[in-house]
Amino acid sequence: MIGFTERWLRLAVGLLLGGLTAVAELVCVLGGRVRRPLTRRPSPVPASALRLAALERRRLAVFHAVELDPPRTGRAAYGYVAARWPLGLFGLLVLLTSLVGLAYASLLVWAWFVMDPDHLGTVALSGLGGVFLLFLCAQGGRGLAQLDEQLARRHLGPSETELLRRRVGELAETRAGVMQAVHDERRRIERDLHDGVQQRLVALGMLLGRALRTTDPAKADALLRQAHEESAHALTELRETAWRIYPAALDERGLAAALEGLAERSVLPVEVTYGLDGTPPPVPVQTVAYFVAAEAVTNTLKHSGATRAAIRVTGRHDGIVIHIEDNGTGGAPRHPTTGGLLGLSRRIAALDGHLTIDSPPGGPTLITAELPCAS
Repeated sequence: MIGFTERWLRLAVGLLLGGLTAVAELVCVLGGRVRRPLTRRPSPVPASALRLAALERRRLAVFHAVELDPPRTGRAAYGYVAARWPLGLFGLLVLLTSLVGLAYASLLVWAWFVMDPDHLGTVALSGLGGVFLLFLCAQGGRGLAQLDEQLARRHLGPSETELLRRRVGELAETRAGVMQAVHDERRRIERDLHDGVQQRLVALGMLLGRALRTTDPAKADALLRQAHEESAHALTELRETAWRIYPAALDERGLAAALEGLAERSVLPVEVTYGLDGTPPPVPVQTVAYFVAAEAVTNTLKHSGATRAAIRVTGRHDGIVIHIEDNGTGGAPRHPTTGGLLGLSRRIAALDGHLTIDSPPGGPTLITAELPCAS
């Protein structure tokens, strides 16, 4: 109910401000036409049209959530202003009409106590008429807002074609980023296997070979015990590597359990707060959320000098938000160009998400990943 009321109030304020600016736009247009016969020269495009177009651009962004390009030329701004002012004044008329409808609709609340009982039927009809008028004004206001957006896009841009072209560019960039992230991940796995598990297995083989070649039973027993310990270490490192590639807990018990496992395996104290209820997010979103947390905790351990970290997962209307905070020395780049944070930003961009890094010198560091869940 609060969101519904907020949307309609935002729409009403947007129409009201649009009506007020329409008056200024009308003055601007009339001023431009009056100047032409007086000077007998081509009328210069009023600079005020540029300011009015910029003002309309901000109004549409704040109250109607419409992102537009800045006016490219003064002529385009003047054309937009000249075409828009009737629409703005009509929106003002719709708002005034809605006030009349609201006054009549309010009769259903208070008129029963003050009106003559013989006129109760009139009160009921007037109130219902007011409600119907409010409904028409609401639909008209929404239609006017859509027309306002279409008119602004036609004159200022971006057009639907330009939006599509930009989207294709974003997808191409995202695809390249994902391919690079996959390549970096493959290289990291190769390093983990070569420098960790492979070295353990080589040592295990050497110990077994020495045990087979020795003729001293006591030395053979000692070598076999070392080989047994080395096999346990190799198995542990293999499990760690497999966990870093993809934690099985994500499939078996979900994101909350995977994050708890991450906290338990970290040598740094990590507090996990999981605030999602109901249907869990899609698996790709959970996977990216987990790796964001894992990479952030790893970076905290390697670079920040922090003594503790916290992971907090919350929901929002169209996705989830994951925060990773530490008490380290800060200094992480806001726009990473290399390293693990760059890989995270690419993973998040592949889901049309957004990564924010707030890490002033001296700390603390707060990494926020917003991940949409829309299909």
